[in-house]
Amino acid sequence: MSFVANPFVVILDANVLYPFRTRDVLFSFAQAGLFRARFTDEILDEWTRSLIENRPQFEASVRQQEAAIRDVFDECLVTGHAPLIPGLLLPDEDDRHVLAAAIKCSAQIIVTENHKDFPADRLEEYGVETLGADEFLANTYDLFPKDGARVLKEVRLRYDNPPFTRSEFLMDLIKSGLPKLAALARVDIEYL
Repeated sequence: MSFVANPFVVILDANVLYPFRTRDVLFSFAQAGLFRARFTDEILDEWTRSLIENRPQFEASVRQQEAAIRDVFDECLVTGHAPLIPGLLLPDEDDRHVLAAAIKCSAQIIVTENHKDFPADRLEEYGVETLGADEFLANTYDLFPKDGARVLKEVRLRYDNPPFTRSEFLMDLIKSGLPKLAALARVDIEYL
């Protein structure tokens, strides 16, 4: 893992881990040190349950991916946040553990697509905000364009069945819900 000086600690919510390409890019950026990813057992369990529920034929693969995430990113697991949960007020009580984890690890951002259940006025007192995966990754890429391009190239080259050309990879990012990231990376297409 390379290390890039960066103050950003982020909580990755289960819904941004669900789409494969988004999960792959998020974890690749984190592994490169472009931000410090954090998650909880509850978040990984929710991701695993949801994916297996919707794709039961891939249960063995999902379990292998979960084990790999826990192994490679073991330092990213937030613990000790449970005592904070009862004191938090959110529209969906089941999301309080995510905010509690963010508070516990001093995360500035919760990366989620579920903004309505994390109202800005409730997060503000904790110095936390929400960003969608695409916006977060685009912002990170904008901060570290050379490193971001290098990581995206590594991601692109991992896919060999079928392989992606540079342009096909950018189109796949768009199709996968990452159009802002793809637009920024298009400028650096010769490096992808």
